[in-house]
Amino acid sequence: MAGCFSFSATLDSCYRYYFSRAGLKSITTDFGDGTIIHCWAPKTRRESKPNLLLLHGFGANAMWQWNEFISRLIRFFNVYVPDLLFFGNSYTTRPERSVSFQALCMMHLMDSFEVRTMNVVGISYGGFVTYSMADQFPERLERLVLCCAGVCLEERDMAAGMFVVKNVDEAASILLPQTPAKLKELLRLTFVKPARILPTCIMDDFIVVMCTEFKQEKEELIKEILKDRNLSTLPKINKPTLILWGEQDRVFPLELAHRLKRHLGENAELAVVKDAGHAINAEKPKEMYKHIKAFLVTRPNLSQSNSSIYNF
Repeated sequence: MAGCFSFSATLDSCYRYYFSRAGLKSITTDFGDGTIIHCWAPKTRRESKPNLLLLHGFGANAMWQWNEFISRLIRFFNVYVPDLLFFGNSYTTRPERSVSFQALCMMHLMDSFEVRTMNVVGISYGGFVTYSMADQFPERLERLVLCCAGVCLEERDMAAGMFVVKNVDEAASILLPQTPAKLKELLRLTFVKPARILPTCIMDDFIVVMCTEFKQEKEELIKEILKDRNLSTLPKINKPTLILWGEQDRVFPLELAHRLKRHLGENAELAVVKDAGHAINAEKPKEMYKHIKAFLVTRPNLSQSNSSIYNF
């Protein structure tokens, strides 16, 4: 009913206030080709700090996925938090749905901020975009963190039974829930310990606010991920990379993390977080932040640990 209280819209407003108070401002950039990107960017950019781009995954907009990390990361970086295309206030009228196009748009966005080089952290789908950015613009990226991002999956993995879902359509019905039952299924899939009690009215509200807009376009994004995907054609990026994974990830099983580590070799290290699923940013934010800080701030290079696998 119009005019009723919306928990999700209210929480979204709270996140906006929180991001603004942390030192970020909301900026909408029009590329002039039918593409508009929304991003939270520094109110004051400090040249003495390195730049950090945070890319979210499927689900709610970027604020919901990065709110636990902003105040801590801003101490060390000029932080940029965009909404990927068809999330939040970002969209395009162009037909492209590929990860490479998302990556191109992100770099175009950073160009608009006159940011030349950056570190990038990507969660899940955001990790796919991060990987593509490193492939397309290697001179622009410094260090990468890929969180639960199954970039090395193959199209045949689904038929082989690696995933909980049997096909792309089933995956889309869960990742883009349109009913409380599907939202519960998503929570069970992405959390080791999902909320036991979640009122139906709250779930309905979240679905209306966060899951209905650009539904068709998001389905197309999901289908594009698996299309003709083969490990033999996946580029080997030559950047220091932290692969960060939840031990009990059921969206992208841990085997994909080990596969990616083997693919990247000495340029990558793998950290596995215990008692965590796919939604590692929501379920284990302290552990996730600890690893990001250690990799991007504390340790300047991989010379001491480029072949290590950590379990926490």
